[in-house]
Amino acid sequence: MALNIWALTIVKWLGLGYPVAQLVFLRASIGFLLLLPSAWRWRDRFLHVHQLPLHVLRVALSALALSVSFFALSRLPFALVTAIGFTRPFVMMVMAAVFLSETIGPRRWIAAGIAFLGVVIAVDPGLVSFTWGLPAMGAAVFFGSAAVIVMRRLVSVPNIVLMVFYTAGLAILTAPFAIVAWVDIPANHLAPLLGIGLFSQGAQYCFLNAHRRADAGYLAILGYLSLILTTVVGYLVFDEIPSLRFGLGAVLIVGAALWITRAARSSRVSRWTDRFDTKEK
Repeated sequence: MALNIWALTIVKWLGLGYPVAQLVFLRASIGFLLLLPSAWRWRDRFLHVHQLPLHVLRVALSALALSVSFFALSRLPFALVTAIGFTRPFVMMVMAAVFLSETIGPRRWIAAGIAFLGVVIAVDPGLVSFTWGLPAMGAAVFFGSAAVIVMRRLVSVPNIVLMVFYTAGLAILTAPFAIVAWVDIPANHLAPLLGIGLFSQGAQYCFLNAHRRADAGYLAILGYLSLILTTVVGYLVFDEIPSLRFGLGAVLIVGAALWITRAARSSRVSRWTDRFDTKEK
């Protein structure tokens, strides 16, 4: 979590001075180079790659999500970007119902309504002047959720294959745009820009290992601490002072997300218990 916040802090600090495509290209290229030793070690996993169109679609959606989120991050308060990002589970919920035919109970719909109300309160459209960062962040949530829905069709694919396709695909897709809009990098910006890729790849590695060693529901709850961390970073680094309305909206968003996370966890435990009881009988 901390590594990802460091990477995003650099993006916010330097984002307005560089084209989004250049930032995404640098991030992806560095990530790909870091993955090469692991990719060579597990090269046999790449011999039988199936569902190539889904891989391409996932990478394309991820490229769009990352690009518009970088754009939004440089134009919105850090904590607000994080709070809006917490609405992704609800967007995924709707997409899962539409594209995966999953049944959504009334509790989740109520939670989605509460989260939407929280976004409206946190953004405070009556007082906050319009910025293109707001629709960009909405697009980031949509494209990011769509990428996760596609990835759920790729559950049998090894992690190393998913990670290499992700980083290599991002680099390939953004390279033409980065080349056209390339901005020369001063010597004092080189290390921070490289840090975006290093920290992001490190965060992804830690994320995958955490999900191998801990319960997903616990990690999801722990992830809500990022709102506190980004609020602190925004205040200390970027002089962003959160309002009371933002605090109320953030509480509603996180509370709604926490509600459905705990409900989903309880449901999984209940189903496991029922199967265990049936076997015992």
